[in-house]
Amino acid sequence: MAQDYRDLIVWKRAIELTVCVYKFTRTLPSDEQYGLSSQMRRASVSVAGNIAEGRGRLNVAEFRQFLGLAQGSAYEVQTQMIVAKTLGLGEAEILTKAELLSNEVSKMLSSFIQKLNAGLSKKKLVASS
Repeated sequence: MAQDYRDLIVWKRAIELTVCVYKFTRTLPSDEQYGLSSQMRRASVSVAGNIAEGRGRLNVAEFRQFLGLAQGSAYEVQTQMIVAKTLGLGEAEILTKAELLSNEVSKMLSSFIQKLNAGLSKKKLVASS
């Protein structure tokens, strides 16, 4: 695969999400340092990390699998943000920005996965003809 992962817009947005999550978690109470804060940070880093790792794989099917893992991590971050919001934790303005970025990344990942699925389906049709 020729394109560098750093050129992917979805990866760039995932990095923005991670930075935003780190900023948000700094506003959480200190008793959440090893709980929600740690979980949110790890999950957000996994989004961009899985995109990058998948891009380095040998074929499209593997890349698609890692995009699916990234999507799962994005959903994990979203769930953790819902918990923080429900508990009234952290700075609301930063949380809102993180939620918007997370939703954008999730939509981008879904679209990317669908395009890869369509391409793989076409290859299977051609191979079976």
